[in-house]
Parts: sequence; C-alpha cells; structure tokens
Amino acid sequence: MSDSPVSAASAVATLPPFAAEDIVLLGVPLWGWQIAVAAAGVLALIVLSRSIWNPTATSLRLWALGNIVVNAGIAVTGATVRVTSSGLGCSEWPKCTPESFVPIDTGHAALNAAIEFGNRTLTFIVLAVAVITFVAFLRAAPRRRDLVRMAAIIPFGVLGQGVLGGITVWTDLHPASVGAHFLLSMVMVFVTVALYVRSREPEGTPRISVDPMLHTLSIGLVVIGFLLLIAGTVVTGTGPHGGDAAAPRWAFALETVTRVHSALAWLTLVCAILAVVLAFRTGAGRPTRMSTVLLLLVVIAQGVLGYVQYAMALPEVLVVLHVLGSALTWIAISRLYFSTTRLTPAGEGLSAAPDHAVAGTPVQPAPGR
Repeated sequence: MSDSPVSAASAVATLPPFAAEDIVLLGVPLWGWQIAVAAAGVLALIVLSRSIWNPTATSLRLWALGNIVVNAGIAVTGATVRVTSSGLGCSEWPKCTPESFVPIDTGHAALNAAIEFGNRTLTFIVLAVAVITFVAFLRAAPRRRDLVRMAAIIPFGVLGQGVLGGITVWTDLHPASVGAHFLLSMVMVFVTVALYVRSREPEGTPRISVDPMLHTLSIGLVVIGFLLLIAGTVVTGTGPHGGDAAAPRWAFALETVTRVHSALAWLTLVCAILAVVLAFRTGAGRPTRMSTVLLLLVVIAQGVLGYVQYAMALPEVLVVLHVLGSALTWIAISRLYFSTTRLTPAGEGLSAAPDHAVAGTPVQPAPGR
C-alpha cells in the first residue's frame, strides 16, 4: 500500500518543455478560462443556495454532503499538481508571480502553470460551499448550536488551507508543508462527515449505540487511519513525486518509511475485518453494518491499488487514484466512527432511533461528553 518503490525514487516525471507562454483558446489565455469557470461555479452555487434563507432538512444534508466532496476533491487535485511537477507553476503566493496574480511569464512550462493556477481557483469553489453551508445552518429553524459550530469551522479550515498553500510555495514545496496541506484537508473531511451525520439526527447528547467494543474499535481506527495518512505523506515526501524537480525531499530510507506505511495499512485492514465481524455478531444497526462493509471494501481496493502502483513504478494516474483512495478510506473510517454513537434528546432512550438500536446493549454516554 505504498506509493514510492525504490526503483522509481530518482525517476521524477516531467512535462514536455513547453515555452513559458500563455496557452490561448479562442483568443483567450487559458488562465482567463480558468477564472471564468471558477466564477461560473461560484455563481452556480449561489443560485443553488437560494434555499439557504429558508433551508430544509434535505437541503442542509445536501450542503453538508457537498462539503465532504469538495474537501476530499481538493486533496485529489492537489495530488495532480504534485505528480505533474506543477507545484511551482506559480512561484509566489497569493500572487502567481511577483508581478501578476495570473500565470504570465512564470518561467515554467505553460501547462505546469495552468495546472497549479487551476488548483488555486478551485479553492474559491470550496470556500463558497463552506460559506453557503454555514449561512444555511445559521438560518435553519430551529437553529442548532452544535451544527452551527461545526459549520463555522469549515470556512476557517479552507482559509487555513490557503495559508498552508502559501507556506508550501514559500518553502519551495518542502515535504513538511506539503504533508500538512494534505492532512488539514483530511481533518476538514472529518469535520464535514460529522456535520453530515449529525444533521440527520435530533439535537441531543451523543450516546453509544453499538456494542462498546465496536465503539472502541472505531476510535482506534480513527487513530490508526490518521497515522496511516501521516505515514503516506512521509512516503510521498521521500519518494519521487515532489511537485517539482528541485523540491526538497525527506532524507529517510525509502524502504523503511514504505514498510511503516504498509504495516499501518495492514493493521487498518485487520481492524476493518474485526469491525465487520463485531457489527454483525452484536446486532449493530444497519448504518453501522453498512459502514463496516464499505470500509472493508475501500481498504481492500486501496491496498490492491497500492501494490499495483508500486509494481508499475508509480504511473501518475495511479498515484492520483491512490490519493483518492486515501480520502475515501478516511471518509469510511469517519463514517463508521460517527455511526457508533447517536445524538439522543434529553429524557429519551435510544429506542427512538431503531436504525441504531443494539439488541441487549444499554445506552451509554459517549466518552468525553
């Protein structure tokens, strides 16, 4: 489940040597089209968000789901920037060059500059979704403070991503900043999954809705899963896809960090299998059972993909798919964790939520709450 075989450690993919000039389509520079597409996307979101002034339960859930998609998606497009060696296609931040906010005379291949600038413009769409979601939950009646707080975190997370993006450029793509950039996306995915799940439940106190051992295992999976993500960024920072041929790399032994990453991946697989067994043997509700099965399938697919890309010396497409798989694995882990508890209004038992009921298992307050 690694993405950096030793045989590929020195094989940095480079794009054809295009001149550092604008790519022009129908008389308009490509960066102009990119700005137009991003602006159109934001406007489309605004049109779609007309319901935020009088949001419904369905629209709130859809906006919460949209946040999961765009926050995971921006991590995948970031991987595309990295494998195409486009990380310094815009050499400054917030400007693209010292003289311009758009990619003009960047000194890099025009396609590299277009890829990096395109990823930057996508941030505005991610921010628009976050802000619209926050306003929608703020306008919801009755207003739920727990959901508003979670929704408020997301725009700040997107802005934090922008700052980390700037630090990444200023440090010439140092692997520590590149890794932090990805990990912050995964933290935001965790928050957005929480918002999506809790928006489907009544306001109340989180209570364990499954066998306590399964709930504990779900917590362990969150810890192991995040360690797996960290190990993946270290492997990436040691391997060949640094975002630019001159980007600094970690001086770790590639074989060692790869083995650590692989060991954590196998541990995740073992825990996923155990979660499936516990969910079905203890009579967990359907959402929890489905969450365990989906997690197991995603982890297996991700593992197969990891070994295939290792054997094929890291073809760029498979590297990007592996990052997508990482995001999907983290979403599945997060979904399982939140499915093991349920918000229960004061004075009500968990029996009010039959989908989450566990035969023979008493309702207990969730740890730490």
